[in-house]
Amino acid sequence: MKNSLQLIVNAVLAIAVAVLFYLYFAGQPAKAVRPPVAVVATATDSAATDAPEAEEPEAEESSLSALADTNKVGYVESGKLLDGYQGMKDARKRLETKARGWEAQNKKLVTGFQAAVQQYQQKAESMTQEQRATTEQQLQARQMQVAQEQEKLQRQAQEEEAKTTQQALERANKQIERYGKQHGYRLILLSGGGGIGYARKDLDVTTPVLRFLNDEYRGKK
Repeated sequence: MKNSLQLIVNAVLAIAVAVLFYLYFAGQPAKAVRPPVAVVATATDSAATDAPEAEEPEAEESSLSALADTNKVGYVESGKLLDGYQGMKDARKRLETKARGWEAQNKKLVTGFQAAVQQYQQKAESMTQEQRATTEQQLQARQMQVAQEQEKLQRQAQEEEAKTTQQALERANKQIERYGKQHGYRLILLSGGGGIGYARKDLDVTTPVLRFLNDEYRGKK
């Protein structure tokens, strides 16, 4: 009976794991990892340091770099930018959809194991000692299999989250750099992560940069 009681406890723990799994992967937004700072070269050194983007004509790239003003800097609030960027919003929606699928798989694993435990409990009294021992061993093996499948789903969720988020961040960072070149910025810094101790509000270019990112994203979807 001690083994039977342990199986009941294990079943409860498996259900708790399922709940935590859902809260973490379906309930949390994608991690807002800060993209790297977009540094824009001046007109004098852009020819030596700026390689033209693959999809942009060289003439256009040179024109954008020539707008750089060595005295013009700005910053964006990274958290606000990523929360408002439509590309990141779409990435999070895709992750939430996939998370619901992972949760359904996880729930199927847990409920199946729970049903097997309940079935054993109902029949345990009518079983011989040998039959009980065999069934308990089978349930313990199944529990291990459920745990392995849950770990597999967790790894899949983490890998997909990292991949989807990184793709959105790379696109955002590329367009921040383009925005800086178009508007003559020497440097655009990212606040919100300890990179800026103080900045004048007139240097905050979050709103126009965010508008630029969303316009670009909607135009190229």
